[in-house]
Amino acid sequence: MRKNIILLDFENIQPDSIVKLVHDQFRVIVFVGANQKRLDIEFVKAMQSLGSNGEYIQIVGNGPNALDFHISFYIGKYSEAYQGSYFHIISKDKGFDPLVAHLKENKIFCARWDSIEDIPLLRLSDKMSTNERAKEFYEKKLVNSKSRPATLKSLQNSINGHFFKFLPENELEKIVETLKTSGKIKIDGKKVKYD
Repeated sequence: MRKNIILLDFENIQPDSIVKLVHDQFRVIVFVGANQKRLDIEFVKAMQSLGSNGEYIQIVGNGPNALDFHISFYIGKYSEAYQGSYFHIISKDKGFDPLVAHLKENKIFCARWDSIEDIPLLRLSDKMSTNERAKEFYEKKLVNSKSRPATLKSLQNSINGHFFKFLPENELEKIVETLKTSGKIKIDGKKVKYD
């Protein structure tokens, strides 16, 4: 699974929460200004829960673009270490947009968002109903697939992977039940059969 690296311009944006980023596929790097001395305790606790996937970088020096240059440096550094990763710059500073365009031209996945909540991966997992998730999974992963999950456990793992491992276990069960009641699958013990 592709790693999502969040580069948060903390001088520009102080999010209320980063709890949605506490998943293995996210690495969060918070860039703090040279003169920023205080951080909200709830934010710090959330960062601590990321373990090795959370990091603070206090920039060196001051200036209108000092933090921007630090973010640019770390995208270069991490694009080598985590090849194929997706970089999300969280900042309202449109000055990053030419960098993002250049990275895309060089086949480095990158986008700038005004807030963490704007990241499509997070919006997708939050806003879909169980029926919409079941339909999307069926259409994208089962309809034309030659190798479908043969067991209930492998089906749940496949659903979980498709939705970036964001869904709680009870939602996975609801999606399986929706597929079953709509006639898309049949469960025979621990085996899954398809129409």
